[in-house]
Amino acid sequence: MAAAIEALMVHGQPALALQCGRGARAVVSLFGAQLLSWTPPGGDERLYLSDTARFDGTGAIRGGVPVCFPQFAGLGKLPHHGFARTRNWTVTEQRTRDDFALLTLGLDDDDETWALWPHGFHAELTIVIEGPRLDVELGVENAGHGPFAFTAALHTYLRVREVEHCRLEGLHGFDYRDRLDQDRIHRESGDALTVDAEIDRVYHGVTRPLLLSEGGRSLAIHAEGFPDVVVWNPWEARCAELPDMPALGFRHMLCVEAAAARSKVQLDAGENWTGRQTLIAL
Repeated sequence: MAAAIEALMVHGQPALALQCGRGARAVVSLFGAQLLSWTPPGGDERLYLSDTARFDGTGAIRGGVPVCFPQFAGLGKLPHHGFARTRNWTVTEQRTRDDFALLTLGLDDDDETWALWPHGFHAELTIVIEGPRLDVELGVENAGHGPFAFTAALHTYLRVREVEHCRLEGLHGFDYRDRLDQDRIHRESGDALTVDAEIDRVYHGVTRPLLLSEGGRSLAIHAEGFPDVVVWNPWEARCAELPDMPALGFRHMLCVEAAAARSKVQLDAGENWTGRQTLIAL
């Protein structure tokens, strides 16, 4: 199978499909520059996409890897998770080899973004698939004449067979802010994190790679440039409140997100910042 990047439609939204010679495949929506699917060679789908996700352009797509910029969650006055995930991005680069496919999408400021966030910027999202590896990189350039600050995240929804059977290793000893405990700060004391109830945490200053294990398969997770890790699962009650999630959707997903949430990224005019999340199927 030759490497290729091909245009397609996903529920009426324009998208691009990436494939590599060894069978890896990914699908990226131009709406939000959102990675919707990633299947490593010979493996199963590794990203969760809600069966009831909206694709009408009126809001974010539930699942995959939404891009949160220039605000993570409600940490500011902008719409929740910023505006990048609900904007149409443009293709700026495509490259393929037999075992490699790269796609870069770009987003620039315009009148609508200025009305929300009065700064000149250029954002790029680069997606690379190569063998069992997926790289998702967010780059931000201050294209204005003065400084600005932002928070950001790659809001990665991982598909799991049963979330209660998963173990997430690598967070031992790191502090986290617990949204479900009035944003109090705690320290992770367990060797592995397991999920059997709603969880919404931001782990600070994570310096180790993570390993998500479930039965006979594992996923290595590593971030560069993003100092924080968000772990989220809505569980049953919260899931039932989300109109774009099926009732039992929470059982088959776990968000492990690369984020810059605790402290804002500061950029002077002309400066650049880059953050990356790498997933490797094991």
